Amino acid sequence: MREIDKRTTVRRRVFLRGAATAPAAAAAAAAGLTIGPDAAWAADLRHIKPATMTVLARAARDIFPHDRLADRYYIAAVVPYDDMAAGNAQLRTLLEEGAAQLDAEAKKRFGRDYIRVAAEEQRVEILKSVEKSAFFQKLRGDLVVSLYNQKEVWAKFGYEGSSHEHGGYIQRGFNDIDWLPET
Repeated sequence: MREIDKRTTVRRRVFLRGAATAPAAAAAAAAGLTIGPDAAWAADLRHIKPATMTVLARAARDIFPHDRLADRYYIAAVVPYDDMAAGNAQLRTLLEEGAAQLDAEAKKRFGRDYIRVAAEEQRVEILKSVEKSAFFQKLRGDLVVSLYNQKEVWAKFGYEGSSHEHGGYIQRGFNDIDWLPET
């Protein structure tokens, strides 16, 4: 029976290995990885406004909520948008306007910016109001890959990674159904 690590801490070596592919995520770690209006990690980005990036990170957590995942995984999932926006003005505009739309909807409903809405249920209500927009569809679609393709996240969910190089799932865990409750 596999044991799933439910802690949200990460060892230095694991973080550094993952951060090699995302330099901005490494800077985020040094700055204290939190999603908030004054997040220091967002100030180091060059192509998208810091306020937009914090909104994107908060929206990422609200779209795919996992209590066992630390904010840093959501931050690492949206930080690549900064580099992608460098050569893509259309993407930059989509993200900036989408975040502004979330803020406007939050102000209209709750009198504050999206990032400052404390209740998750209220933020989800805001997201539902824009779920048909191109912005929301782009963010949700990209997050499926950028969030769940982080190897450090796999262990949090009990996924052991590819089994092809180990003979496939028949040889490695095909009958391992410890997640199924016994009846």
